[in-house]
Amino acid sequence: MSSRLKDVAARAGVSPRTVSNVVSGSGSVAPDTRRRVQEAIEELGYRPNLAARTLRAGRTGVIGLAIPELHSPYFGELAGLLVDEARRRGWTVVIDQTRGEAEAERRLLAQGGGRAVDGLIVSPWALSPAELAATAPAVPVVILGERSPQGAADHVAVDNVAAADEATTHLVRSGRRRVAAIGLQPHLHNGTALLRAEGYLRALNRAGLPHPPGAQQTVTALHRADGARAMAALLDGPEPPDAVFAFSDELALGALHVAHERGVRVPGELAIVGFDDIEDGRYSHPPLTTIAPDKHQIAQRSLQCLADRVHSPGNTVPPQELTVPHRLVRRGTA
Repeated sequence: MSSRLKDVAARAGVSPRTVSNVVSGSGSVAPDTRRRVQEAIEELGYRPNLAARTLRAGRTGVIGLAIPELHSPYFGELAGLLVDEARRRGWTVVIDQTRGEAEAERRLLAQGGGRAVDGLIVSPWALSPAELAATAPAVPVVILGERSPQGAADHVAVDNVAAADEATTHLVRSGRRRVAAIGLQPHLHNGTALLRAEGYLRALNRAGLPHPPGAQQTVTALHRADGARAMAALLDGPEPPDAVFAFSDELALGALHVAHERGVRVPGELAIVGFDDIEDGRYSHPPLTTIAPDKHQIAQRSLQCLADRVHSPGNTVPPQELTVPHRLVRRGTA
């Protein structure tokens, strides 16, 4: 026999109304109480009756998620966490890929992806903060990443400047003096590379270290092949680096591959730090030192923002600007 809402309430020691608030994301529930209810839901295998609930509430029980690249390990991991968190709240997620194209991002925001959804989580690469702020979304929206909507919608992001500063400072404190960066993307409006470059330069300036233009490698995308090409260019330069900060783990893994091919010892002759903490980096040789954004918090806080907005009469909840934590994960490359 399937579990019922009142069974979850009894297991968690709360009222059925509290369970309903946790499932729907509405109402104010203390973090410890929310945790107990979610644990009871998992233990009992409770699944809400979405059809009945959405009929009563006039909602679809579906939300949209728009990410730039489905094949990206970072976005793949994040999408999985968002789907899991949405399921705990009784939502189904439909996923779309924008490829970082402005028209695709505009269409999703203006039309809710052309689907009947209760809300939308978007990671935009192309639209400027001003355009995001000027857009009147068709449904409640949460923006992920560097493109802040300037107070026009909820925004969840990592402090990229601080994270890049921490990564570069780690390299400097380990005795590295020729620290290169891989990941500049001047052809894109996406602010990720600019913010990570800012943190990288801030750390070098504080240490009094040079940063010649050739030490900052531009890339077409944040993928392994791009990191490999950039690493080859650095090693072929007049003064090869003794450390590299790569703006993504994929770039770092490409750089690590070329270092192995050239016989450059990592971390003995060359230290490498990436960004994202994707699973591949934990199993590289040596394992990749990286900046790990708290992807679980990104998922949880994004869904909570969306739930607050969806369940707010008239969508009157003030927009939130949320910064999630990150940490430096020290492994074998630096």
